[in-house]
Amino acid sequence: MVCSLSTRLYGGDLIKPILQVALDLLELDRAVQIALEAADGGADWIEAGTPLIKSEGMNAVRELKKALPGKKIVADMKTVDTGSMEVEMAAKAGANIVAILASSDDSTIRDALMAARQYGVEIVVDLLGVPDIVTRSKELEALGVDYICVHVGIDQQMVGMRAIDLLNQIVDDVDIPVAVAGGIDAASAAEAVSSGASIVIVGGNVTRSSDVRGSGIEIREAMDRALVASERGAKKSMEEEMMEIFREVSTPNISDAMHRKGAMREILPINLGTKIVGTAITVQTFEGDWAKSVEAIDLAGPENVIVIYNGSRYVSCWGGLATLSCHVKGVAGVVIDGAVRDVDEIRDMGYPIFASAITPNAGEPKGMGEINAEITCGGRSVKPGDFIVGDDSGVVVIPRERAYEIARRAKEVEKTERRLFEEIKRGKTLSQVANLKKWEKK
Repeated sequence: MVCSLSTRLYGGDLIKPILQVALDLLELDRAVQIALEAADGGADWIEAGTPLIKSEGMNAVRELKKALPGKKIVADMKTVDTGSMEVEMAAKAGANIVAILASSDDSTIRDALMAARQYGVEIVVDLLGVPDIVTRSKELEALGVDYICVHVGIDQQMVGMRAIDLLNQIVDDVDIPVAVAGGIDAASAAEAVSSGASIVIVGGNVTRSSDVRGSGIEIREAMDRALVASERGAKKSMEEEMMEIFREVSTPNISDAMHRKGAMREILPINLGTKIVGTAITVQTFEGDWAKSVEAIDLAGPENVIVIYNGSRYVSCWGGLATLSCHVKGVAGVVIDGAVRDVDEIRDMGYPIFASAITPNAGEPKGMGEINAEITCGGRSVKPGDFIVGDDSGVVVIPRERAYEIARRAKEVEKTERRLFEEIKRGKTLSQVANLKKWEKK
């Protein structure tokens, strides 16, 4: 059984939790620079991630070892066959630890272990995709592997799977060090250490940071303190986490995460500098009929965005009094496929209104239409409860059933752009940062 952090032993020595930074990048020069900054921020082990190895081959391992001779280099080969050959390749390139997949046949793992002993490296086995991780962990320990790793892949993270939950399933059932990987940040790194992880593997939350060193220090300190909760003192619900992420990222980030499928057409902010995040209360109206639009205010609250299809760019279904009503009640914002008026009053309030047109013409309250039916707004289908995010770049619709996944993917986009922004500030051009000449079609 793995003991508590204060008494956990391996090879007779007390283990201090190890911070491993995974370089899941494509460009070697960028990977080496980030590795140097991560090491300065407290990383103990540096991982040549699978994308980097596929892009640059064993030269990725060689260059990382050359840049950081005092650090252990992990080669994430994700080997599933030819265990001996791939371990030998990695070892001769300078790797200290080689990662193979737990789904490999036992014969492949034995072959890898024989090569590892011959070339003086260690083997970590990644449980990614294994359905019964408890049974397989015990089998791997019996085979003699050095470490096992519970790993939630990026696509699994996007739908809410947590690496810590997998860690808790096995950590008390094996006597070898357990690593944990998949969406780890400072708070979850601390939780992982508290739960018994010996090695914490962090990728994007360090490598995509605008301050790699600072992010490494933050995670390193969190691990050393073995924090259990986030700075809020409790685990966030998925809904809270989604809302928090959507407030942090931009609509272009979200559009990229959705492969440009969520943006409304021709819907623009009336008030620049305002942002809306909330779930949709939908309104279907007819040209100039503002009754249902105003009635929807009675149903809305601070977490809601009223989304209206009006059908006319020349007769408004919304104005200053309706905006004031929303503002006083605390409704998150309003999106209108149609016209709005009293723009001077709306701008004085600083309230977030997004619309496709402005006109002075008022409609009439005829009461035609429907509240909380599926509608089309800005060319996009919107259902009640879908997430709506709007900022100066426009409005995006996120289907509720995919909202958590899209939020997480958008956050990854935002991290990547932050990192590229910093590299451009340091003097590289966008073409150089994106390495366009290497990746454009020949």
